[in-house]
Amino acid sequence: MTGPGGDGFARWARRFEDERERRHARGDPDWERGATLHPAVWSGIQRFQVGEDGDGANLVAKADRAADPDYARAVRLFVAEEQNHARLLALLLAAGGTPTLSGHWSDTVFVRLRRLMGLRLELLVLMIAEVVALRYYRALRDGTDDALTSDVAGRILADEQRHVPFHCERLHASLAELPRPARRPVMASWRLLLLAVSLVVATDHGPGLRRLGLGRRRFVADVMASSGEVVSAVLAPLSRTAGPNQTPNAHSNTKVESARRSPRGGTRR
Repeated sequence: MTGPGGDGFARWARRFEDERERRHARGDPDWERGATLHPAVWSGIQRFQVGEDGDGANLVAKADRAADPDYARAVRLFVAEEQNHARLLALLLAAGGTPTLSGHWSDTVFVRLRRLMGLRLELLVLMIAEVVALRYYRALRDGTDDALTSDVAGRILADEQRHVPFHCERLHASLAELPRPARRPVMASWRLLLLAVSLVVATDHGPGLRRLGLGRRRFVADVMASSGEVVSAVLAPLSRTAGPNQTPNAHSNTKVESARRSPRGGTRR
């Protein structure tokens, strides 16, 4: 499958590999600093850590069946990044003397739902988790005075800024296989499901979000505002979809701020 620039998902695979080398050179945060957070914030981190964990075997298998070796390689690298997020969050929890969870009902629902679907619907569900997670990690980075927590959240946030444009490019090609009149209704349905999930997350994480300076209503409003850019990126002409070498706007509220520009060279997976 070929996207902007002529070499399709090989560009994405190279970008993921470059980021892997950058992370290796940078090394881990200084876990010896420890972390001190309100119990409600720790509770939220525990639940997001569960969502980031997993071997990604189901998604990888579907990517293999897509008959694009470059895309399958990029998906494996994406899964590895998500696993690294789970590792970072587990070590952050350990630095604060807080255990990880063995599971959470919301993660179980997402996993079971996605495993019943093909690649297109799996990516649509995955995108819901990704868009919600980005707003959470931004709140976690900016809403605490704990240096270690801000460091970890900032690293994850930087990675996530690439993930949605990556999935948008694949979903753009996938939706192009549908009749044109069906594409906007699909994305409208996606936004409705995103709204429902955002309301559940805002309710479930309300105390922790308030400790991070973010109310439930603002959390939902910010997530839904970002969804408009996801829809635009997925439905845009191919020449306008995101490329892997774009630098996200650090001040954007969304992870797809760059996804509407021409290319410049989290739930269990």
